[in-house]
Amino acid sequence: MLTQGILNPHVLSLVARVRHTNALVIADWAFPSWPGIETVDLSLVAGVPTVLQVLQALLPTWKCDAAYMAQEFRQHNPPATLDAFQTALRGVDITFEPHLDMKRRVPGAIGLIRTGDATVYSNIVLISG
Repeated sequence: MLTQGILNPHVLSLVARVRHTNALVIADWAFPSWPGIETVDLSLVAGVPTVLQVLQALLPTWKCDAAYMAQEFRQHNPPATLDAFQTALRGVDITFEPHLDMKRRVPGAIGLIRTGDATVYSNIVLISG
């Protein structure tokens, strides 16, 4: 029985299948469904869990080389929120691009983890190392 780290068997299974240069999406509660992309829905209630919490649980044991986020994230959130994401993604190359361009990356992802996050434009496409 697992006693630390990610405990959710569906998340563990999905993450274990993401290989070198593959993409994994972590999305907020309002992100659209993507037919054909495996989705693990962790949303419980508004704000639980957050994209940031999932990142903080995932990144200590998962090699991530790059991340794509919407430019709008920086425009619509306070500096403290941006700082928290940059801290969680320390050492990862973050590219901010228009939201619609970031969403065009989603169909190529191995899977998507949906959260209960209500942070505006907090969706992120992670590229494994």
